[in-house]
Amino acid sequence: MCRMYIRVPAERQHRQSKKSVPVARPIPQGVRAGQPHLPPRKETAMKSDTAPLFVGCATALVTPMLPAPTGDGYTPPPVDYEAFVRLVRRQIAAGVDALVICGTTGESSTLTDEEKLRLFSLAVQESRRAEAEGIARRHIPVIAGTGSNNTARAVTLSRLAEKAGCDGLLAVTPYYNKANQAGLVAHYAAITAAVPLPLLAYHVPGRTGCRLTPETCLTLSRMEQIVGLKDATGDAAFTARVAALCGDALPLYAGCDDCILPVLALGGRGAVSVASNLYPDTVTALCRAYRAGDTAQARRLQADLLPLCEALFADVNPIPVKAALAGLGLCRDVLRLPLTPAGEDVRRRVRDATQKAGHPV
Repeated sequence: MCRMYIRVPAERQHRQSKKSVPVARPIPQGVRAGQPHLPPRKETAMKSDTAPLFVGCATALVTPMLPAPTGDGYTPPPVDYEAFVRLVRRQIAAGVDALVICGTTGESSTLTDEEKLRLFSLAVQESRRAEAEGIARRHIPVIAGTGSNNTARAVTLSRLAEKAGCDGLLAVTPYYNKANQAGLVAHYAAITAAVPLPLLAYHVPGRTGCRLTPETCLTLSRMEQIVGLKDATGDAAFTARVAALCGDALPLYAGCDDCILPVLALGGRGAVSVASNLYPDTVTALCRAYRAGDTAQARRLQADLLPLCEALFADVNPIPVKAALAGLGLCRDVLRLPLTPAGEDVRRRVRDATQKAGHPV
C-alpha cells in the first residue's frame, strides 16, 4: 500500500482546467479520422495544456469470475460477464467519472484477448447506453488496460481497445524485462504511433521493478497522445517533481487510494481507485470536494478511507477487494491462479474496515 503525507492548506482553492472532459474519443490535432498513424512528433516544445481524459474518480474495475470447472488439471474460472455488467451499471449510477477495464485490479495478465475485447465492448456499450438514457449526466470514458512488457503485444491490445470503441488506454511501464529510459520512451512512442487513442502512462514501480524519471515524464508529456500519468509510487517528492516539470501538459492521477488527497494537492486531476469498487460515492465525493475548494471535507473523506485502504492492500490486489465485493453479494470470491482467495486474517481486516465505514460486508 502506498503512503504519502502532505499537509494541505485549508485555504487552497483548486482550479479545474477550463477544458471539459471529452465526450467522445478525441482525434489528435493534425490527424484525419481513420488515419492509422500520427504525424511526426515535435519533441522540442512542451504542450501548454492537455485536456484530461477525465477529471475525478475512475474505478479500476475487478473482473468477476464464475467457479472453475472441476476435473483433472487446471481450467481457469470463466469470466462472469453478467456480473461484470452489473458492476459497470452500479459504478455509472454512483456517478464515477471514468472506468478502467482490464487493469491490474481486473486481473489483466490472466485474461485472453477474446475476453478483453468482450469486456471492453460491454463497458463501452453500457457507457453509451447510460448517456443515451440520461442515467449518466455526461459521457463516462472507458479506459482500456492494454499494457505489456512486449511492445508489439501492447500495440495489439490497444488495437482491440480501439476496435471496441474505448475512449483511451492505460499502459503500464514494461515489467520483468524492464527498460532503460530511452526504451520506455520508445515503448510509448510505438503504441501511440500505432493507435490514435489518448494514453495514460502507468507508473507502479512496486510491481514492475521499473522507474520512470521525472525527466522522462517530461519527454512523455510532449507526446500529443499522452494525456496523463497514473502515479502509483506513493512518493510525494517524485510526484512534486513531475508536477513542477510538466505542469498541465501531463495531468496526474493518484494510483494509490491512501494518496488521493496528496496527489490532488500537487495539482492532480483525480484518481484511479480500487476502493471505489466498494464505495464509488465516497471516492468521487473526495475528488469533487477538493475541486470545489472544500479541503476540510476532502481531508475528512481521505481519513475515512484510510482503514479501508489498509485492509484492501493487506494482501495482493485484487484479492481483498474481491473478498469484500463477495461479502456485499456483488461478485463471487473467485480469482485466476496464481492469485488465490483471501485468508481468514485478511477477511477479518476487510470486515472490520467496512464496519467502520458503515457498510459492513
